[in-house]
Amino acid sequence: MAAVRLTPEDAELLQQARAAPSAVDLVSDDDRSVAADSWSIKSEYGSTLDDDQRNADAAEALSAGNLRPASDYSSDKDEMEPDAEAVTSMLGLQSYWDSQYADELTNFREHGHVGEVWFGSEVMETVASWTKSLCYDVSQGRFLNQAGNVKTLNVDQGSKFLSSWSVLDIGTGNGLLLQELAKEGFSNLTGTDYSEGAIDLARSLAERDGFSNINFLVDDVLETKLEGQFQLVVDKGTLDAIGLHPDGPIKRIMYWESVSKLVAPGGVLVITSCNSTKDELVQEVENFNQRRVNTFAEPESSDETQPEELLPTFQYLSHVRTYPTFTFGGSVGSRVATVAFLRN
Repeated sequence: MAAVRLTPEDAELLQQARAAPSAVDLVSDDDRSVAADSWSIKSEYGSTLDDDQRNADAAEALSAGNLRPASDYSSDKDEMEPDAEAVTSMLGLQSYWDSQYADELTNFREHGHVGEVWFGSEVMETVASWTKSLCYDVSQGRFLNQAGNVKTLNVDQGSKFLSSWSVLDIGTGNGLLLQELAKEGFSNLTGTDYSEGAIDLARSLAERDGFSNINFLVDDVLETKLEGQFQLVVDKGTLDAIGLHPDGPIKRIMYWESVSKLVAPGGVLVITSCNSTKDELVQEVENFNQRRVNTFAEPESSDETQPEELLPTFQYLSHVRTYPTFTFGGSVGSRVATVAFLRN
């Protein structure tokens, strides 16, 4: 990609973002406790990626797309304490998660504890069973019905088609979501996290629980070293935590660029979030699609650009409609959103 000339405002944004993480390289036990308590549904992932050109490209897209800062995506922002925004920014830093998973790995080795179940076990089980039914419908050329009900598949039927699906869980944490997907019949499973402690914990739990076939790798989704593509990519809290990084808005743009390369054509991306509603996630995907179209439609682009490159990269498929909802300010929403997109 050609070099990008930044506006003074963009340059200032990038300078502030790069400087911010250094102020919190070390996270104390008290700070981690406060941070965890301040976020009602915890996330798993962030990034400390430093890449001047990709940050510059993302800054240009951020400015051109007039995107909102990450804090505007929080469904809980009206309930936070006055200093909660400053505290939760630590949840977007690798130093926080390295410390968190070091403690959880110690607790597992000493007491057998699995650690935090992000979003709760009920949400995790819902995501796994709903995703199973969605993937079956996609494989059969149809989608979930309008009611969004989860269909029940018999064991033989489910195992027959799910065993061939390659699955990637980005920001896997303790890997328990992959265990739930394995119980649903998926068998080609890979989990990645940029925290080595998280991967050590996930491997230990998988071996203890009889899921030694799950593959776990240390990898940062924003600068992934993975070369293959996957038919199903799941994200439970990863995009949330990326948005809590001091450079969150830019890193969210980088996230979509990276994830679009990891999902195979015709594959499915399932995102579970507590900081974005279903409509906000759909809008974020539409913004990404538009940026991609604008890139290929630029006058300096090659005349040999294929028509399919001008098509949307992702399209909305469905979302979980069974989560409890609440009404606020005349709008109805849920504290958790699980949304699926099809990779064209």
